[in-house]
Amino acid sequence: MEEAIIAAGCFWCTEAIFKRLIGVTQVEVGFTGGSLPEPTYKQVCHGQTRHAEAIRITYDPKKISYWDILEVFWRAHDPTTRNRQGEDIGEQYRSAIFYLNPEQQQIALKSKELIEQSGIFSDPIVTEILPATIFYPAKEEYHQNYYENNTDRGYCIFSIAPKINKIHNLFEEKIKPEYQNLENENRTQETL
Repeated sequence: MEEAIIAAGCFWCTEAIFKRLIGVTQVEVGFTGGSLPEPTYKQVCHGQTRHAEAIRITYDPKKISYWDILEVFWRAHDPTTRNRQGEDIGEQYRSAIFYLNPEQQQIALKSKELIEQSGIFSDPIVTEILPATIFYPAKEEYHQNYYENNTDRGYCIFSIAPKINKIHNLFEEKIKPEYQNLENENRTQETL
């Protein structure tokens, strides 16, 4: 198993997206890239720590590559907005890839170069590519599996579900079978 650490806005959104990918065995939400040891959600939200809301992905490299994870990362959020994703505003919502070794660094730099050249985004990419620092899992238990435990809440309906559906549509071949029918049902309900 290998790990990847990324930040792409609200960690509830990114957790819900990446746990659906074939080869991903665990996704943990937390904080990284800041200055305060053992930060709380409240401290991070108040901008006191410089941490990003991030996820730590454990994955099987025989089933999904680091490159594939970054391919989904670029499309799962807007990497052209600094410290913002939709209505979520603040340094904790920045776009960043925290590499764990030189190979991940090189892959991250190459993938950023290719996404910039692709023309998918008209504005410049502002995603930071940084060495990983300590990853602090969110202490408050309700953050883990937030979407699955709160699908009826407004934020889940209006912010997370559309991102899940977008990734499902773009990367259907990478979605675990147990999520394919569920996502299809959600899309059907949305069109009614």
